[in-house]
Amino acid sequence: MSATAQTPATAAPHGAIPALFVSHGAPLFAIAAGTTGPALTQWGESLKGQYPGLRGVVIMSPHWMARSLQVMTGPQPATWHDFGGFPPALYQLQYPASGSPALAQEVLGLLQAAGMAAQGDAARPFDHGAWVPLMHLFPEADLPVVQVALPVGAGPAEVYALGAALRGLRSQGVLVVGSGSMTHNLAEFFGGAREPAPYVLEFSRWIEAALARGDVSALLNYRSQAPHASRAHPTEDHFLPIFFALGAAGDDLHAHYLSREVMYSMLSMDAFALEPAH
Repeated sequence: MSATAQTPATAAPHGAIPALFVSHGAPLFAIAAGTTGPALTQWGESLKGQYPGLRGVVIMSPHWMARSLQVMTGPQPATWHDFGGFPPALYQLQYPASGSPALAQEVLGLLQAAGMAAQGDAARPFDHGAWVPLMHLFPEADLPVVQVALPVGAGPAEVYALGAALRGLRSQGVLVVGSGSMTHNLAEFFGGAREPAPYVLEFSRWIEAALARGDVSALLNYRSQAPHASRAHPTEDHFLPIFFALGAAGDDLHAHYLSREVMYSMLSMDAFALEPAH
């Protein structure tokens, strides 16, 4: 039986699948993978081995922001090269994963059951916040993917609630992913190989320490508590997907770090799986 043919009742015989946060970096991450890309590939291979009933991916990216809560429902989303000024090779890349209208309906049902008015979007393509990290996680593009929009104006608590509404999918063979960036101050992007900026490391390690304590309250209030929060994120959009993953993981979690790489001095590529603490 194929993974996509598994029923929810038998989809995850080894327990709930970890939730995942990935930093998707600049679009060039698709072809300049650093150490983070191979780490994601290794983790994805391991996940498939550990959870043979893995049947799909639900992912949030800040590159789909919508004024109302929306869910991708199309059967074969296009690969959208939603960026400009990069090498031609980048625009040739395709991520031919299928969508899943059935999984999308499950997502819509769970959100609506949680009191969140959500609608389907059958025409939505994969933006690079989704397909670039997925190229590394699942290079064979053999798992169906459903994207959830980041609602305009939502804060950490609202995005956490979105993830929490989908928490049950993890025990039904679905990987829930928040794709953003641990730090994202593009005004400081100069390119080239440089030492990580001290504030980038201080902010990233504060987040890691809060995760290690299981201090969800501190994380939700990172804007006032974390060092250099406004410099690390002049706007919140690229940090908010972390709360989608945290909500899906729940309170009993252990952050297993896959990467602590920093690219271009200011772009932290932190990625971690949120696993049960026991």
